[in-house]
Amino acid sequence: MLMFEIDYIQLSSLFDLELALESLPFLLKGVPMTLYLSVLGMVFGLVLGFFLALGRGSERFILRFPSRVYISFIRGTPMIVFLFILYFGLPVIGIELSAFTAAVLAFGLNSAAYIAEINRSALNSIDVGQWESAKALNIPYWTTMRKIILPQAVRIAVPPLSNVFLSIVKGTSLAAMITVPELFQKAQIIAGRTFDSMTMYILVALIYWPICGIISVLQDRLEDRFSEYL
Repeated sequence: MLMFEIDYIQLSSLFDLELALESLPFLLKGVPMTLYLSVLGMVFGLVLGFFLALGRGSERFILRFPSRVYISFIRGTPMIVFLFILYFGLPVIGIELSAFTAAVLAFGLNSAAYIAEINRSALNSIDVGQWESAKALNIPYWTTMRKIILPQAVRIAVPPLSNVFLSIVKGTSLAAMITVPELFQKAQIIAGRTFDSMTMYILVALIYWPICGIISVLQDRLEDRFSEYL
C-alpha cells in the first residue's frame, strides 16, 4: 500500500518565493530574446512553408517529390537533434553558425514543414471553381493567388498557424542547450548558482503561461477579424 506523507512536505522546498522575486528581473531579460527567436523563426517558417505547400501540391514531380521528402524528414526528426546538427554538426564541414543563427534556422526550418501542411490544407479547401473562373477570365496565376485564394485561405489557416507559433515560443527553451541567452537559459544559470532548480523551473513556467495566453488572445482577435468577411 502506497503512503503519501504530504504533511512533511514544506512549501518552501518546492518554491522559494523570496528567491523567485529576486530572480524575476534577471529572468525577464531573457523574454525579449525568446520572443525575437520566435518571431524570426515563425516568419522564416511562413515564407518557406508557403512555397513548400505549393511544391507539395504541384503536379510536377520535380517540385512535389522534394517537398514531400523535406516535410517527412523534418516531421520525423526531433527538434533538438536538428538544432544540434546545425550548431555542432555543420562545423565538421567548415560551416560555423552562431548560436542565435542556428536557433533561428532550426525553428524556421522545422516549423516550415508543419506550416506547409497547414497551408496546403487551407489552399485545398478553396473551391476549385474559383481557380477555374480566374483562369477563364485570363487572370494571372499569382494575381489569383494573392487577391482571390490567399485571403480566404488565411482565415482558415489562422488557428493552426497560431498553434505553431505557440509551439515555437515554448520550443525556444531548447536554444538554451546551445547557449542562446533566452528565458530558460537564464533560469538554468540561477538554478546552477543557487541549487534550487524547482523554484526556477516553476517560475519559468509562470512566465511562459501569460506570454502564451496573450498570443491566444491575439489569435482570437485575428479569427474575429477574418470572420467579418464571411
